[in-house]
Amino acid sequence: MDDRTFAVLMAGGSGTRFWPLSRRRRPKQVLPFAGGVPLARAAFERVRGLVPPERVLVVTGADQVAALREILPEIPPDGFLVEPAPRNTAPCLGLAAVEAERRRPGALLLNLPADHVIEPVETFRETARRALARADAAGALVTFGIAPTRPATGYGWIRLGPETAPGVHAVARFTEKPDAATAEGFLADGGYRWNGGLFAWRADAFLGEVRTHLPALAEGLDALTADPARLGGIFPGLPEISVDFAVMERTSRAEVCLADFRWDDVGSLEALARLLPPDGTGNHGIGALLTLDGGSNVVVAPPGHLVAGIGVHDLVVIATPDVTLVCPRDRAEEVSRLVKELRRRGREDLL
Repeated sequence: MDDRTFAVLMAGGSGTRFWPLSRRRRPKQVLPFAGGVPLARAAFERVRGLVPPERVLVVTGADQVAALREILPEIPPDGFLVEPAPRNTAPCLGLAAVEAERRRPGALLLNLPADHVIEPVETFRETARRALARADAAGALVTFGIAPTRPATGYGWIRLGPETAPGVHAVARFTEKPDAATAEGFLADGGYRWNGGLFAWRADAFLGEVRTHLPALAEGLDALTADPARLGGIFPGLPEISVDFAVMERTSRAEVCLADFRWDDVGSLEALARLLPPDGTGNHGIGALLTLDGGSNVVVAPPGHLVAGIGVHDLVVIATPDVTLVCPRDRAEEVSRLVKELRRRGREDLL
């Protein structure tokens, strides 16, 4: 990769659907679910084969930056872009684009969440090179289209349009989180991909589309370009919106690069069943577990703590020193409701 290329790790989320393992100062991206290493560390190692550490930008929040610096010591201090307030992915990626363009005019960006599992690494890198080459040559905003393995209703789906370059297609349509019957149809059709939330684009092309489709965000980013020292005053006032809604679903420059690597967004605790191999009774977990007449549970227990059960099936059980969570696996997506309730009750000590 030439010296215009940057990798952006989006690491600002607090991972509320991963509570109580994920907390404000120990977010999901620092948890060791990527083959025993922190998710953010694995993301860094993936992009390290494409760009040097000084061209990796980590966009995160003030509560998370200390933990991320500890697991990513190779990245220089100015590689951590600290958001003064959470504003979703459009402002996050706008901030990264402004900073990369300031450092290298004509900057080319590979943007990816820091809390996904992607394997094998070399397949990812080959796909990233293809996406970056198309973004550079055509000024396209390229998303990565993940080959679907199930009729997922929690992901966005992309309908493939005509091929624009080898392994790259125009985007015919985005569909956000379809119902079960629609997702079944998409999977059977074969002409759809999951929207994995990974992107490649030139900074100037992305900022131009922001200017067209979300002028309020562009105005704030222009002010940051003029005076980066005003970040603390400008950023909290930017529109809180995802990059998909703000730009990708509106632009005519969206394209999709076919991605055939294994991918998991580790979106909830139930995802651990896909990441951790089952034991002899079909349970998935970390730590000591004993079940009689039960199975298909997801369990995480700290060292020296036994989780035992009789006749229990399809549960998520998470034991930490101060919290024990129990819920059905098919309701693991709702854990964030508990976080909201704890916040309402003033239990910030548990968040």
